[in-house]
Amino acid sequence: MSVVISVHDAIEQEEVIALYRANEWSSADKPTQLMAALRNSHSLVTARFDGQLIGLGNAISDGYLVVYYPHMLVHPKHQGRGVGKQMMQAMQQKYAAFHQKMLVADGRAIDFYKSLGFSRAGHTEPMWIYAGSEH
Repeated sequence: MSVVISVHDAIEQEEVIALYRANEWSSADKPTQLMAALRNSHSLVTARFDGQLIGLGNAISDGYLVVYYPHMLVHPKHQGRGVGKQMMQAMQQKYAAFHQKMLVADGRAIDFYKSLGFSRAGHTEPMWIYAGSEH
């Protein structure tokens, strides 16, 4: 399988919404806001197989010290093949010198992120006000 990982790749709304719907992410129901959020991210990473978008992740950052990875998703048909790992490695390389790298994980994603070096931040408790339903 030849997957192409790109940082700062151009994305089209139709392919993004299809990927989010395949993962049952509620942000697919707000396509205008989702596309604006992704396009205004500090960084965007994509994975493509035969030109088709199969993975996407973004980073929000102050550009110097802190980076937050809010979205990282791979099409269910391509999960378990190292695609997410390759995308996160590309992001981690870009932000290697940053003081703090953050994300929120749940379910099966917890072990995935632990395998990439992430750990629970001390005695912190994740908190949010969230309109989605997939968590």
